[in-house]
Amino acid sequence: MGTYIDGVIETRTAGGAWEMKLDLRDFDLGKARDARACLFGYGGIVGVERPLFDQRGWPEDACDEVPKECDELNHSHSYATWAEIAAVDWDAPLSDGLDANRLGEWRPGPDGELVLDDVVWAPIEVLDAAEELFGEDLFPSEWPPGGEAHLNGSVYRPVVLTARMFVPPDGRWAPVWASMSALAAEYGDENVRLVVWFG
Repeated sequence: MGTYIDGVIETRTAGGAWEMKLDLRDFDLGKARDARACLFGYGGIVGVERPLFDQRGWPEDACDEVPKECDELNHSHSYATWAEIAAVDWDAPLSDGLDANRLGEWRPGPDGELVLDDVVWAPIEVLDAAEELFGEDLFPSEWPPGGEAHLNGSVYRPVVLTARMFVPPDGRWAPVWASMSALAAEYGDENVRLVVWFG
């Protein structure tokens, strides 16, 4: 059970009407909880204060396939043109400070330098190690400046959440962006639009 993302990719015709080109369900995005909160403001993920395209509703001129009503299976609509998506700064903060519950997990890369491998809900073992290190039980956002904890070859550090952490360029949304980019090459950036809803 749970809420799934639904939607369409539209293009605008020479006459100004929008028509469906692709069904978002064909991309098998599933529930994508973190991504949907980061992109569209649905799901209420703790720490995401500024979703990119926050529940804008449905466009009044959307194609016929977009349900223009809210009910149990169609709600929390939002949309974005390819021009808007292409202009996103994926490394801009989604909040004003360090996240209180998540940590960046850093591991050695091919050259031995530490690289961000994942952003995870703070493991209890890491919080215990941090308590021993800092002398008190602290949320990650309360760790001292520069504070980090080491466990099983990983280095854990507090992070400021960004869109790239939830929607990486090589992640599940990559085929959606590639399809929109290809359509934009034909129709123009402002004439390709993603419309989503949840249910």
